[in-house]
Amino acid sequence: MTLRPAARAVTLTAIVTLGSLCLAACGSGKSEGDGQTNYVTGTDGIQTVAKEERKPIGPIKGETLQDKHLDVADFRGKVVVINVWGSWCPPCRAEAPYLNKVAKEMKSKGVEFVGINTRDGDKVQPRAFEDDFDISYPSLYDPTGKMLLSAFPKGTVNLQGLPVTVTLDRNGKIAARVFGGTDDSKLRKMINPLVEEN
Repeated sequence: MTLRPAARAVTLTAIVTLGSLCLAACGSGKSEGDGQTNYVTGTDGIQTVAKEERKPIGPIKGETLQDKHLDVADFRGKVVVINVWGSWCPPCRAEAPYLNKVAKEMKSKGVEFVGINTRDGDKVQPRAFEDDFDISYPSLYDPTGKMLLSAFPKGTVNLQGLPVTVTLDRNGKIAARVFGGTDDSKLRKMINPLVEEN
């Protein structure tokens, strides 16, 4: 059976829409893991880890998009928010203003934000992304995801479903994460308890 041009257009539109929904779902809170992550998921999609069950991260260091050296270990003693993003990712663009806003608000409370740009083939587009949103914090450049996969315990991040935001407590241990785009309200819910921790 051959479809007429109008029917073909409707079918193509339906396929593209379905594909877009599937792609959006990759960053909507679903995760891959081994079932041993100790995360508890709240109704807001934030996954937290009890203080006594938190795991440390491996080294996260390298060159930023602005060609400077950065080592997350230098922020030990502070709460650190790590946002994994790509310039090609629509949810990453949608959440950028919230991340930037909260990063500016929380800096005086001992909170540092670090981006990790991944799956961008060069620095041109991610630098344009930072300029578009006037991003105030640095982003490490990790085009292949090698740093991410070696730094985080298995199941912590999912490179197929960006963005991912992870918070570290003052000891450099993973305290919370959220898959998919976030906003200022979720960010504060992830950060405030860690700021108040002894």
